[in-house]
Amino acid sequence: MKGTIVIGIAGGTGSGKTTITKAIGDEIGERITILSQDAYYRNFNHLTKEERKEINFDHPNSLDNDLLISHIKALKSYQPIPMPIYDFKNHCRSEGTIKKNPSKIIIVEGILIFENKELRDLMNIKIFVDTTADIRILRRIERDIKERGRTLESVISQYRQTVRPMHIEFVEPSKKFADVIIPEGGRNRIGIEMIVSQIQSILDR
Repeated sequence: MKGTIVIGIAGGTGSGKTTITKAIGDEIGERITILSQDAYYRNFNHLTKEERKEINFDHPNSLDNDLLISHIKALKSYQPIPMPIYDFKNHCRSEGTIKKNPSKIIIVEGILIFENKELRDLMNIKIFVDTTADIRILRRIERDIKERGRTLESVISQYRQTVRPMHIEFVEPSKKFADVIIPEGGRNRIGIEMIVSQIQSILDR
């Protein structure tokens, strides 16, 4: 592979995508650029907080994939980009951004990154993190309560109304586009070590 290599890491909510991505970042360091699709929700700041709570954030239409695609293309052209910051407690985009510098390896992680063909076509390697539903919902409950200020009732309600149906409709079918499937997410140390080894091999060329 020549030029910038884009690696996509997808999987359902709570599957371990972020854990794997962080483990890779810890091993490789600043020689890679990491983008999270979670940062690219559309800017719903014009809506009230109550209206924003009603948005189906598990549907592809809630994501600003055009911006994400343009940012990946800019990084591939060796231009830095301002990655948005998303406020999950208030369901809106924050005013600030995070500067992301180009590198030889770009990792893009997110639930729906394989659902969009134009986004998918930018990726050289596609990895799907495959974790059972019961583990994923437990991880989601823990994360949303601790990190996003949600109540148990709201997390369960959202899971039933949007998370599970959207996973069945969009996330699970996108697994067919993966080049590699990693079972059990961050607990799969062998899978993580294989990815890290492949990335280091690319960087050392």
